[in-house]
This record gives sequence, structure tokens and C-alpha cells, in this order.
Amino acid sequence: MKKPFVTLEQLQEIVKKYPTPFHLYDEKGIRENARRLKQAFAWNKEFKEYFAVKATPNPIIMKILKEEGCGADCSSLTELMLADAIGLRGSEIMFSSNVTPLEDFQLAHKLNAIINFDDITHIDFFYRHIGDMPETVCCRYNPGGDFKISNEIMDTPGEAKYGFTRQQLTEGFKQLQRLGVKHFGLHAFLASNTKTNDYYPVLAEILFKTAVELNRETGAHIAFINLSGGIGIPYHPDEEPVDIMAVGEGVRQVYEKVLVPAGMGDVAIYTELGRFMLGPYGCLVATAIHKKEIYKNYIGLDACAANLMRPTMYGAYHHITVMGKENEPCDHKYDITGGLCENNDKFAIDRFLPKIEVGDLILIHDTGAHGFSMGYNYNGKLRSAEILLREDGSTQLIRRAETPVDYFATLDVTGLFK
Repeated sequence: MKKPFVTLEQLQEIVKKYPTPFHLYDEKGIRENARRLKQAFAWNKEFKEYFAVKATPNPIIMKILKEEGCGADCSSLTELMLADAIGLRGSEIMFSSNVTPLEDFQLAHKLNAIINFDDITHIDFFYRHIGDMPETVCCRYNPGGDFKISNEIMDTPGEAKYGFTRQQLTEGFKQLQRLGVKHFGLHAFLASNTKTNDYYPVLAEILFKTAVELNRETGAHIAFINLSGGIGIPYHPDEEPVDIMAVGEGVRQVYEKVLVPAGMGDVAIYTELGRFMLGPYGCLVATAIHKKEIYKNYIGLDACAANLMRPTMYGAYHHITVMGKENEPCDHKYDITGGLCENNDKFAIDRFLPKIEVGDLILIHDTGAHGFSMGYNYNGKLRSAEILLREDGSTQLIRRAETPVDYFATLDVTGLFK
């Protein structure tokens, strides 16, 4: 059974100040998790986590992670601006993008961020328009085909739009050397939301062996290897969380087996986790505002897919707690819905829950990553507030809820509203 990180009594006080729906984040959990990750890779002196800003693009959250030693992995102009705004500088920022506009590259270069090139053609594009190649760059590798762990297909990199082929890596490294690059990084993201301790070690072995080959082929100094993200979280209550200490130890063993004998024992290990860092430490809090009994029983919330897209977009499971009824039998079957004019606007389908009454507070778990950030304004729905539950039990509004003024702000409505 999943246990909320907030009590009914706490929520009742919060909603007096901030009306539902809102995303709520757990500062204590975020900090403790960041420290566990750092401990798991403490064997690597230069280890660094670059938090995937796209998961939860809020500067207060980013500042908490910065205080815990994390950098930022950015994929757009505005994410770079957020990293800059909280005081991250230079190698504390990794810029990993694709189909990159020139202005994004320009800002990344201005901030001295580490550029993680997604495509071999981007090398020439960057050099022609900016004319100054950094001394340290990274390249993203796509090995193609299927990515397997113990013969189980985890994902299909060959269908993904990202990264260099193996041959392009060699060509790209040589081209970058001719342009003055001295130090290289290697990066790959081969599977998403994996729940096995083996993912990072298997990925690491692929990258480590590739790094050794590239070093031999080009003489390039491989300064770091970025294992990217992909470590998942237990959305279902019967799933076990990834053991990050076992993951770190597994990577260490591969490091000792592959890199150290090749004379590359100085390579730094980087990660760019988003879901693992924030997912379990955020929730969407909503209120049941309608009950509908037709061919099925529906509970309508004041939140909708505009507040949490994952169930609608992916059919993703998010556990639901009816606050104050945690110990009551789950003997009522409901579809939990929002108010969008789309039939797939459902947080849960045929979910057995305690009896729900209008006015009950509903907590949807594991929305700390890719929750608020994937919000949108379809049907004129307004994005919700974000609230931080501080370690001392107090709350901080870290993003106010949108208003109709915000929704209309980008329109030229001169003379329409009087």
C-alpha cells in the first residue's frame, strides 16, 4: 500500500489557503533521495547528477537539488534560463537537445554549458554559426536495434530519433578534434522507466566499451560518461523500488572491469535523472466535485488531464488515495475523471477504492516528475499551483495557479473585452 507523504490534517490546512487542484512536493523526501544517489556513486570521485529539468521545471525545486550538489540537464532555451537564474554555471549545466534552434545553442555557449551533441550535422551547424568550439563536448550515442537485458527487450533505440550511429561517433570525434576539442563525454539513453537494478550496469558496459574503442581509434580523452536517465519508480503499490545502492555497485564493477584495465580510471560518471529524483516526492491533490451513475460509476475531480497528462497520454497507472479513508475497504469501482471534453480524460478506469463522497480530498501519487510539466490549456483549462511541503512542515507556494488573465495574456484582444 502506498502511503502519502502528507496527512489529511495537513491537507485540510493547506486547502484553506490554496484551493485544489495543486501539485504538492516533499522537500524532505527530495533531499534524502538526492543524498542516497550521491552515496551510491561515491566511489567515483567526480560523480555528478544533472537533474533533468524537463521533469519538474521549477526553480525552487532546482535550488533544493543544487544545494544537494546537483547540476541541471537542460533541453531548451527556457530550461537554460532557469538554470542560469538559480546560479548554475559552466560545467554545472549539461545541454542535451535535439533539432536544436540556433538561439538555444547560443545561450548554452554563452553559459559555458557542456554541449551534448545529438547529431553529427550539429557539429558543423554549431561551428558555422558560433565559430568557437568548447574544449569539452559530449556526443549522444544510439547503438540502434533493440536494447535487451537478459534477452528481454527493454526498448528499441533503432526507432528513436536521438543520437549518433557508432560510425558517426568516430567521425564526429575526429571532426571535433580538428575544431579544437580536447575532452569528450559520451552519453546514451536506451530505455525509460526501467525498474531493474541491471539497467545502468548493462548500459554502462555498452558505453564503457565504446569509450575504450573511441579512445583507441581517435586518441580522444574521454573525460566523462553520462548514463542519462531511465531509472524508474514503482507507480504500482506492489512494485519494489530500484535499489540505487545496488545500481551504483553494479556500475562500479563494470567500471573496474572495462575502464580501469584500459587506463581510463579517471573517467567521471554523470547521471541525468528526473523521474527517479522527483517522481515519488510529488502528488496531485484534487477534490471530488461530482458523482455520476450511468452505465458506470464516475467520480469527477476538479483536476483533469491538463494537470496530469500521463494516464491520458500513455494509459499510465497512478495510485490514488482517498484521504482519510486509507483503512476503509476498497469495495467501490469507479472511473476517476476530469472535466475535459475528451473521453480519455480519466485518472483511473475501473479502480476499486473506498466509497467516495463529493468533497473528499483525492491524492494522486507519484506526480513529482512529468506531472505539472506536461500540463496544457486545452478547453481553456488553467494550470494549477505548485506547493512545497517544507522539512519543518510549513508550506511554500512555488508557482501560483494560472488565472484567465494568464490564458488571454498572449492574445491580441484589443477592443474585445470591455
